[in-house]
Amino acid sequence: MGQLTIASGLFLLCASFFAGFVDSIAGGGGLIQLPALLIGLPKTETVTVLGTNKLASVFGTATAASLYRRQIKPEPKVLIAMALPAFIGSAAGASLASRIPTSSMRPIVLVLLIVVAIYTWLKPDLGKIELLKHHSTRRIQIAIAAGAVIGFYDGIFGPGTGSFLMLVLVASLGYAFITASAIAKVVNVSTNLGAILIFGIHGAIIWQIGLALGVANVTGAVLGSRLAIRGGSTLVRKVFLIVTVALIIKVGIDTFQSF
Repeated sequence: MGQLTIASGLFLLCASFFAGFVDSIAGGGGLIQLPALLIGLPKTETVTVLGTNKLASVFGTATAASLYRRQIKPEPKVLIAMALPAFIGSAAGASLASRIPTSSMRPIVLVLLIVVAIYTWLKPDLGKIELLKHHSTRRIQIAIAAGAVIGFYDGIFGPGTGSFLMLVLVASLGYAFITASAIAKVVNVSTNLGAILIFGIHGAIIWQIGLALGVANVTGAVLGSRLAIRGGSTLVRKVFLIVTVALIIKVGIDTFQSF
């Protein structure tokens, strides 16, 4: 904690609070918290910043998942089928995070996020009501594949993970946005834990900072989850679009700056 000034500490706590608030509604908390950590810890290796970010995030995500589960009951089989491969995929991705240049992934992620935003915008009724697609076995198969791929992506890079999870759950499986958000939170807990395991083994986490920010993240997650549950799928869809557009701008800027 000695590398932080009081001003930097307060800045990071505020950022973590708002990250937890936004992330609990529709994902995208990393859009706020990760850049804040990069600014607040300028002399820290990027992989350690990533690990510290995951530690801070897992508390808020777990809190949001718990609050959602009290009100919303998605299929347990789909939930488990998506969360377990996501854990394994994230651990695998995190183990490669320091070896593979993530700059090469930005153009692909940018295109995918634009597709997500356009698709959601053009379908105003998407995710308003729950209309499950496919039979149960097929839904589980899709959940397993999506969990593994998106989990790996979250461990190695991360931006847009919530958007990709939500799109699969809403567009491919037919869940309402509010239910998709509840499932995505559990899956995000799994990806965070998988990454934390690997980052922790390699000493790439500043535990004191991560735990302190985790408290602020939880506070934001409690407020955001309660607001989302009251606002339902309509609110979640609006925040989802805002977060996805913000991610497009952020990843777009990073992509063109790297050229």
